[in-house]
Amino acid sequence: MLHEYKTIEKPVENTLLKEKGSKFIGFAFPVNNETELKSALDKIRTEHPKATHHCYAFRMGLNGENYRANDDGEPSGSAGLPIYNQLLAHEITNVLLISVRYYGGTKLGVSGLVKAYKESAKITLEEANIITKELEIEIEFQFQFNQQNIIFTLLSKFDAKILNFDSQQTAIISARIKTKHKDDIIEALNSIQHVVCKIIEQ
Repeated sequence: MLHEYKTIEKPVENTLLKEKGSKFIGFAFPVNNETELKSALDKIRTEHPKATHHCYAFRMGLNGENYRANDDGEPSGSAGLPIYNQLLAHEITNVLLISVRYYGGTKLGVSGLVKAYKESAKITLEEANIITKELEIEIEFQFQFNQQNIIFTLLSKFDAKILNFDSQQTAIISARIKTKHKDDIIEALNSIQHVVCKIIEQ
């Protein structure tokens, strides 16, 4: 099972490619869900309302299983697909890649468009810092307050990030852990008396 994926560290904006008078402005955004995706697309459409085309492609999901390529009025396959192919070439996911075109008066033809959109996407990703992210899940567990030393030792052993600690008589912790440690940490917690553990979010 996959426990990590490659993506970009932070957004890249306004890379520029000029081709026969047309301007192609490139953007790349790390996105984790449809809401972030829509908000990034809306932002670019708002910033470039007079652009001729807003072509884009994205991949989301561990294996890039959620994806789309959009030509936004350019000839079919001449824009979205070359952009999408750059996401594949860089083996990244959870990324939205946009190329905004301002038409310069000279038609480029389908092969010219494919080349220009590919190049625009490529130079945008060359500006990006590609990082490897490990998958995490959130767990929550309850335990007796006097067990906290055992619990904290266990959490630090598995490099868990504590999100919330409610220290009543029955204490509750929510923490993020790397997915690869999930089975081990749950097994360890379940082997301690009075500890109740559940997964909040995969």
